[in-house]
Amino acid sequence: MPHRRINGSKLFLTVLCLLAASRAVPIGDLLDRASQRSDTLHSLSTVLTQQLDSHFPPIGRVIMPRPALCHTSSLQTPTDKEQALQVSDSELLSLVRSLLQAWSDPLRVLSTSARTLPHPAQSSIFNNIQELQTNSKTLGDGLDVISSKMGPDAQTISFLPYGGGTDLGEDKITKLINFHFLLSCFRRDSHKIDSFLKVLRCRAVKRPEMC
Repeated sequence: MPHRRINGSKLFLTVLCLLAASRAVPIGDLLDRASQRSDTLHSLSTVLTQQLDSHFPPIGRVIMPRPALCHTSSLQTPTDKEQALQVSDSELLSLVRSLLQAWSDPLRVLSTSARTLPHPAQSSIFNNIQELQTNSKTLGDGLDVISSKMGPDAQTISFLPYGGGTDLGEDKITKLINFHFLLSCFRRDSHKIDSFLKVLRCRAVKRPEMC
């Protein structure tokens, strides 16, 4: 038991050191790292969508819920880059953090459901979902540090509850459709997150041509 406490103390000190180090990094560098991570998230979600599409029942495309029913749709966000460029840094970061936090529970639902997903690429899909969770958590931790540098407005988060439950359906078709719908919602939001962070990054390094 004492040995475990010592290891725990070392881990805690390591985390503190890493946090202190990240706070000393210029915000432009932090946003660059965050942008790279968000790009990975969106790329992964695109790969997952393509994997699902390879064996998706035709009826699914007809009856799958509309994007307006995604649980994050109530959050008012810029609809294109031009609008995003009109939004302040702190508000953009707040939107990014709100969207990312809103996916904490749904990503767990996708991970659990992927274990028994009736799809030929089930194993690969499960691994990619796990990678999504890891990258999402890492990005969230980094954004927490960035928001602390940008002030109170950037630390404001809108609560976007997920009410879809943990069961995506008992029969094969229903489960695939609900899984695909939830993933398509994440892909849409990951594109917003990536786009907003790229705007913040180009502002931070004062290179308008990157925006």
